[in-house]
Amino acid sequence: MSTAADQPPEPEITPRRVAAFLVMVFGMFMAILDIQIVSASLPEIQAGLGASADEISWVQTSYLIAEVVMIPLSGLLGRMMSTRYLFAASAAGFTVASFLCATSGSINEMILWRAVQGFLGGGMIPSVFAAAFTIFPASKRSVVSPMIGLVATLAPTVGPTVGGYLSHAMSWHWLFLVNVPAGIGVTIGILALVDFDKPDWSLFDSFDWIGLGALACFLGAMEFVLEEGPGNDWFQDEIVAVLFVVMVIGGVTTFWRAFTRKNPVVDFSAFGNVNFAVGSVFSFVMGIGLYGMTYLYPLYLSSIRGYDSLMIGETVFVSGLAMFLSAPLAGILSSKIDLRLMLLLGFLGFGTSSWMLTGMTADWDFGELLLPQILRGLSLMICMVPINNLALGTLPPDKMKSASGLYNLMRNLGGAVGLAVINTLLTDRGALHSARLSEALNWANPEALRQIDMLAAGFEAQGLADGQAGALAQLAGRVTQQATVMSFIDVFTLITVLFAGLAVLALAMKPPRQGAGSAAH
Repeated sequence: MSTAADQPPEPEITPRRVAAFLVMVFGMFMAILDIQIVSASLPEIQAGLGASADEISWVQTSYLIAEVVMIPLSGLLGRMMSTRYLFAASAAGFTVASFLCATSGSINEMILWRAVQGFLGGGMIPSVFAAAFTIFPASKRSVVSPMIGLVATLAPTVGPTVGGYLSHAMSWHWLFLVNVPAGIGVTIGILALVDFDKPDWSLFDSFDWIGLGALACFLGAMEFVLEEGPGNDWFQDEIVAVLFVVMVIGGVTTFWRAFTRKNPVVDFSAFGNVNFAVGSVFSFVMGIGLYGMTYLYPLYLSSIRGYDSLMIGETVFVSGLAMFLSAPLAGILSSKIDLRLMLLLGFLGFGTSSWMLTGMTADWDFGELLLPQILRGLSLMICMVPINNLALGTLPPDKMKSASGLYNLMRNLGGAVGLAVINTLLTDRGALHSARLSEALNWANPEALRQIDMLAAGFEAQGLADGQAGALAQLAGRVTQQATVMSFIDVFTLITVLFAGLAVLALAMKPPRQGAGSAAH
């Protein structure tokens, strides 16, 4: 049992360090925002580049695959290059890649530069989490943790809103050009202000290139399988099946190299800390909820309500606003109540917001979605702050960079796995509900016959020769729409059960000792 005298002194807070951290937070916001900024504007990009429906999805997929490879690698690169040079290089490269995305003349160019953009963006995200828990004392976590939690959750949530406004008001090119002045400012700010640590270039001499290749195969192939599997009937698709084998071989090699080399590409030793291990599981689940809901709301509004990108952005902005306004509350609560209780309340709140959506109909609009979105935004912030503090707050500083990469990786993988499961469920359950509804609509059903006669009379009154054919087509459309809504309800029910069940695990964590700082372990 260590005493207060045994603990190293708390890091000193200077105006320069605060300014440097704020610049880093802005860089992280830029990198996470760009995951979702294109989601509501893909039709405009598709038209602009003459891409096919299959090709355009890679504007998002290539970014995610590259980012997910870089995030765990950033721990070693941060120790090798220092936070200053890694972040500055990432920000500068991200800025150049953003400009090249905006000037792309073909879909292949766009996919290439989006991958570069995602890879370099992934170098900025974990650095902010590591800095937050090493350069600030434990007493300031009630301020710092809500800030990074807000950015990590707000950026993907408002991405479709920001993208919708930019592409609607100007053009899709501005989804990327908006990063250029911001990226230049971040790069200059980092070089001028960051001085947290020193580079250790000797690590380059023992760099595990085989481990890097295995990591890229493992995570890249996993992201591809999870992204493309649901739409291609999983292993019925030859490319998905081959890349699943690549994923398994890459995964086995990655773990083997990680546990047999002195300086592995990915250091898994942080998982020996129970809080970090459980916190990473929570981060994974938060990824499912965060990215899953960010995907489901726009999908419902576009496929069922027929909203365009701007209308979708205006509707889903509510969750982002709720997060922004509740961040100070989350910070205050984190210093006043047991973090495990706070986490329990956050998970239950998120589960409740999802349960409220299980009463959804095809007529739900802004008003019906308002309260669930507010509760979701509030619950996300109440969850993120204690997860950050509990997972990273008891680690020693020398483990922080690698641990931060793994922690952020778990959230992204949660999102990837969640979206794969959601898409598979929507397809399978939609087909099941459609079949069941179609069975009930037969010529022996008097209500079905009444609806057909009524619709046919309406079409014939409008001058349509074959009113009954039009009536049958419209009824079939209603069945498809209702089956889709029912499949959404099934997904919301599953998310409710997931969050309600895992809320109890919050009590298994140990709260970090107050004042112990990041050295507590």
